[in-house]
Amino acid sequence: MQNSILLNDRFLTSTMHETEWMTQLTDQKADRLLDCIGLFCPMPIFKTREEIDKMTVGEVLTVLTDDPAAEEDFRSWAKRTGHAILEMRKESDHTRIVIRKTK
Repeated sequence: MQNSILLNDRFLTSTMHETEWMTQLTDQKADRLLDCIGLFCPMPIFKTREEIDKMTVGEVLTVLTDDPAAEEDFRSWAKRTGHAILEMRKESDHTRIVIRKTK
């Protein structure tokens, strides 16, 4: 199984079994989980903004989305807002995005 992951702005790929290679990454525990499966642009960004607004600085949000434009949208949103994308991982049917609130 080949996977790709964005971790601290670096793409990593692996053919290892997911449980093997995930244990090699820094395990970032999310404070909140936002399920945006089935929502498409611009809803995942709107929902993320609403959730981030409820959080305190330093907290971590994991977003699950199957929006095909999610990677580009979230990179642009993070650059604009200043929040940090800690991880962006493509799964077979969705993308997992881990965000730290920075301000």
